[in-house]
Amino acid sequence: MIIKELSKFIVNLDYDKIPKTTIEKAKLCLLDFLGVANRGFLEESVQIALKSIDELFGFNDNLKNQKSSIIGNGHSNILIAGFINGISAHALDLDDGHRFAQLHPGATVFSSALAVAEANNVDGKKFLESVICGYEVAIVLGKLVNPYHRNQGFHTSGTIGTFSAGAVTSKLLNLDLKRTINALGLCGTQSSGLLESDHMGTMGKQLHLGKSVSNGILSAYLAKNGFTGAESIMDGNEGFLKAMSFFLLEDIGINNTKNYLNDYLNKSIGKFHINEVYLKKYPFCRHLHSSIDSIVNIKDNNDLNIDDIDEISIITYKIASNHNNFNPKNKEDIKQSLPYAVAFHFFDENEINRDKFNLNEPKLEKILKLIKIEESEEFNKLTPNFRPSKIIIKTFKGNYENSVMLPKGEAENPFSKEDILKKFESLNPNFNLDNLKNIDYLEFLNIVDFMKKIN
Repeated sequence: MIIKELSKFIVNLDYDKIPKTTIEKAKLCLLDFLGVANRGFLEESVQIALKSIDELFGFNDNLKNQKSSIIGNGHSNILIAGFINGISAHALDLDDGHRFAQLHPGATVFSSALAVAEANNVDGKKFLESVICGYEVAIVLGKLVNPYHRNQGFHTSGTIGTFSAGAVTSKLLNLDLKRTINALGLCGTQSSGLLESDHMGTMGKQLHLGKSVSNGILSAYLAKNGFTGAESIMDGNEGFLKAMSFFLLEDIGINNTKNYLNDYLNKSIGKFHINEVYLKKYPFCRHLHSSIDSIVNIKDNNDLNIDDIDEISIITYKIASNHNNFNPKNKEDIKQSLPYAVAFHFFDENEINRDKFNLNEPKLEKILKLIKIEESEEFNKLTPNFRPSKIIIKTFKGNYENSVMLPKGEAENPFSKEDILKKFESLNPNFNLDNLKNIDYLEFLNIVDFMKKIN
């Protein structure tokens, strides 16, 4: 049922039926993706992945004959380009997301869309259709399976991301309904990603995005050539929902599975959920951003000296408060550390070098000793509609406090295009921003020509 209804949406979506505001949001997400992925290419995880690909497939020997861009460095075949770009786009933890679906859709959607579109000489309208299909599938499924899926330890960006890459590729390959169903069925049996990789400060979290892209692309190409997949892969007796989400619908108080799913799909598919996607300012886990905004608000509006501070209390909801690692071992650990996120942003950029994530910075060590984290039951009740945080700084002069209900970048409090251009420039200071102007006219361009300006 679920796979068939999503497949109908993919097959039937037409550019002319997409609202202008949705097209513009897709372009903004593309701009954000390109900036993040281009800078992300320099990260250690990406370079290790490239070296490994070269050892396995002779990557460096085959660049001239390939059509799909590796953002930041040349070309490769569709699968490798998509895989590497997926890792690059998530390496900084600066890629877009959706708070209800609890995943990062853009890294998977654009990595697959660009790789497949370039290789198949696709035009901008078809490209944008595929992107919006990918976001829709990712968010509709993410909202359906969560929070149960995440609470069982699955990384939704990897698991559900596979379906979004399959949706994108199916649209770009013009697969009919039967083959699109097969493609998504194959995506389901390949979906993977465990949050333990995240909690242990490893590069596994980034691998999830690369694999979701390559698995989704592979699924669609297999389906194109006649490989079959299970239409019931989501809602079957041994499918995704039962194995990887809420076990049995009865366990969450739902008596009629078919009616529940029908109602959910009818209300959800085709709402253009890309419009709800958030963009990120800070290279930290999204659950930490309200606290970062809060400390920045206090610091920017008050003259505070670290020597005057007795205590910094961070009061937030459960998932955020669980990111309470005061002893991170590496950069990946730091991105998931609430105390470090707040400590970093207590200081101005000219006071410490944030890019280096220096674990031994004396100023950070001093402020970390002042931080206490508290879980709030009141804030727990407000999630996921809000991601609240309150910071109280106690000094001998008095107390300073600030509360943030939703961090900047959410659809309710969005970044402007100018904000995202500034983000792009700060990440890629040597990039000629004039080359990004074609994003405004993407629907009139060929993706091959568009990418010549980018890569």
